Amino acid sequence: MHSIGLVVYPGFQTMGLAVASVFEYANLLRGERVYQFRLVSEDGGPVMTSQSFSVNTDRLRDATYDTLIVAGDNDCRLPPASLLDYLREAPDHSRRVAAICTGTFVLAAAGLLDGRRATTHWFHAQAFRKQYPGVQLDEDRIFVVDGPIWTSAGMTAGVDLALAIVEKDFGLATARNVARKLVLHQRRGGGQSQFSALLELDAKSDRVQLALAHATEHLGGDLSVEVLADVARLSPRQFSRVFREETGQSPAKAVERLRVEAARLLMETTRHPIEVIARETGFGDRERMRQAFLRAFGQPPQAIQRTSGVAEPLL
Repeated sequence: MHSIGLVVYPGFQTMGLAVASVFEYANLLRGERVYQFRLVSEDGGPVMTSQSFSVNTDRLRDATYDTLIVAGDNDCRLPPASLLDYLREAPDHSRRVAAICTGTFVLAAAGLLDGRRATTHWFHAQAFRKQYPGVQLDEDRIFVVDGPIWTSAGMTAGVDLALAIVEKDFGLATARNVARKLVLHQRRGGGQSQFSALLELDAKSDRVQLALAHATEHLGGDLSVEVLADVARLSPRQFSRVFREETGQSPAKAVERLRVEAARLLMETTRHPIEVIARETGFGDRERMRQAFLRAFGQPPQAIQRTSGVAEPLL
């Protein structure tokens, strides 16, 4: 059995508790208790959350854990020095040490991230870089795994990190089944951006939302202004004007962003060749996709594919 300890301290962000459901459903779907999950704190007993209710915890030093996950808080406050001292030695008795959101600040303060790659909530990335210049921070990642140290971005990214732990322990099929049970729209890979192109477009009218929904469902097809305008039941000229007013960009630019996001996700979760991904996401050929990636990320697709953690693509 794998023992998981979620380390909390006064004022921790309640979203961190969501990881418990990932391990709960891994147990249910496998038909046995493969994970033992515990809330732990330095002294045990009640610990106040960020929403002013308490949760009961076990004393951290009363047991050892295969995996320790440190919760974050809303203000990047550090726990007592005595807890940092304990975490500093955690890799000696835990196979994995992880952090959710601003819990990355805690691991950094304990010295566990020196010279390592890590991520945290994008909102706190600049402050993190200033405080811990010796850490290779990649704020545009859902989660990062560097040896035995795992870190995730903010809020719901903790669930993605927990699913990745399940995948590491019991395989992709189990992780996918847990994600389905939790009714997740998609299981995000660690290399996926913290930002969603569709969310940032933030269309307000039903007509533009309908056109964007059509685009996301038909990325491999014709998404010209004429086609999208027809879906929105507007003339191409009217559609282009309304679209730019609501999103701040042209329909062509928005479609490119959606395609780039979809292509990057495929690179991080499949072993498809770049030519196949370019075709499936509507770029048509690898050179058009390469140019779009350079505009979006400053890197070609091959560079992102190499750092995604997915095995070499099938030929």
